[in-house]
Amino acid sequence: MAVARTPRHRWIDEGLRALATGGPDAVQIETLAKALGVSKGGFYGYFAGRRALLEEMLDRWEREITEDVEARIEQEGGDAKARLRHLFAIVDSGDGLSTDITTDLAIRDWARRDPAVATRVRRVDNRHMAYLRSLFRAFCADEDEVEARCLITFSLYIADRFVFAEHGDRGRADIHELTTRWLLDSGGD
Repeated sequence: MAVARTPRHRWIDEGLRALATGGPDAVQIETLAKALGVSKGGFYGYFAGRRALLEEMLDRWEREITEDVEARIEQEGGDAKARLRHLFAIVDSGDGLSTDITTDLAIRDWARRDPAVATRVRRVDNRHMAYLRSLFRAFCADEDEVEARCLITFSLYIADRFVFAEHGDRGRADIHELTTRWLLDSGGD
């Protein structure tokens, strides 16, 4: 009787969960095996070692939040404003993403101490900004305004998780909608 191996993606999933909750030092083979309820021997059938797993985790994160998200937006179609709204909805909800903002923030924190991770995060951020520019340029002719809208949009994605301010009688979702309207409608038409 053949013993079923724990699929490669489950090791990566568990590694990303550990990273999100405890940073890169929490990604330990023995700990992951225990969380998966398996022996660590199966790990080495997929990965040469911990560093290889960390690289594949970063590969997954990068692919999912760049190529995969952009493909979903483009498949949905619509004009640039409709695509931006769809992008905002995916980011706000995490819909269909196996990595969430907690993972993203953990990777960004890791990048502060690891130059190779910082290089990867810079590449991801540059791709995000380029994609945002392509969408904002469709309805905003002023390059300075395009750049400002892109930076505000991208900064809000990251900083929103750190802001605990109350908004009077408005909820956070109300403020997100106001911000979206402002970003998409002010001065652009």
